[in-house]
Amino acid sequence: MTVINPATVVVLAAVAGALLGLGADWLSTRWPDHEADYSRRWPDWRTVLVPLAGAAVGAALATRWSEPRDLALLGIYCAALLALLATDLDQKLLPDLITLPLIVLCGVALALNWAPPLADKSFGQGSGLLAAIGLPAFLFLSDRLLRGELGAGDLKLAVSVGLMSGVYNVFAGLIFASVAFSALLIVLIVLRRLSLRSAVPFGPVLIATGFIAALL
Repeated sequence: MTVINPATVVVLAAVAGALLGLGADWLSTRWPDHEADYSRRWPDWRTVLVPLAGAAVGAALATRWSEPRDLALLGIYCAALLALLATDLDQKLLPDLITLPLIVLCGVALALNWAPPLADKSFGQGSGLLAAIGLPAFLFLSDRLLRGELGAGDLKLAVSVGLMSGVYNVFAGLIFASVAFSALLIVLIVLRRLSLRSAVPFGPVLIATGFIAALL
């Protein structure tokens, strides 16, 4: 029986994640339908960022989880998040065609006690339900108080992230993701890829929260 070197699995997962990211970035410039006068952009920083995110997540998943069911479930979940990252960075849009089925996937996984971050927790299912309600509610109230531009797609995505992650993982992931995204924005501003007046979608922070929570 041939035993595959764990390092090889991690490298293959990173390559697969990078290819998925590259495909997601390409797809985001063509789908969903753009405005009639929209010019498909040339490869730019997003064409680098999304594949890098895919490679990092793929390698991390292969390092953190070993059970085939866990890897398959989280692989589908993170692939959907990667596609949402690409569309949000390109179009500031989180399509229902991805966010709604993702809620179903995460809900079924939680109901069957298959959500990997919660499966071995005594209150895992309850934590997932609380996070699925609490995270969208927190974001909605914060957005109203700060007069932000949180969209319906962000709230739908928050439900999925909550169902898959649970309260503690969502809280920890949100903190790490907010800090990392703030640092990235500073770099992009310094490199003059963004300006202080550029509209910045909130979706990437939620998506990063989902990625991080899946690894805790």
